Amino acid sequence: MDMHELNKHSLIIDYIQKNHFGDLLGITFTILDKGVVEYYLVLEEKHLATPNAAHGGCIAALLDATLGVGALTLFCEEEKVVSTLEMKVAFLNAAKIGDKLIAKSQVLKKGTKLVFMEAEVINAEGINIAKASATLNAFPKEFAGYS
Repeated sequence: MDMHELNKHSLIIDYIQKNHFGDLLGITFTILDKGVVEYYLVLEEKHLATPNAAHGGCIAALLDATLGVGALTLFCEEEKVVSTLEMKVAFLNAAKIGDKLIAKSQVLKKGTKLVFMEAEVINAEGINIAKASATLNAFPKEFAGYS
């Protein structure tokens, strides 16, 4: 499956339409390759924990989404979705209001049911904001409510 077909896969389209949490945060993504996605977020006041710095939960959610869609691209052809089993986040620098953040995933190892992923968030200046590693589980899409 090439990138055009992957971007048009019915499960990816369904995910985009039904991901209300992503809408709430204001995040969007681009699939670059199987397992490799970039998520984008411009930090607004609603993302802040202090007068000018983002809440760590917002950054963790951005990383989790990046890891999840990266893994989803590896399993959607099998009509499977993924869930995060565990995730470790390292916060390296503060993200500030107005920052344009880019999170990018990569695959460490894919098995038949589990996938090990990494992701990082940088700002427009190239400063590392956070890194994460995660283990995700693949399962039939019907268990998650997709038809």
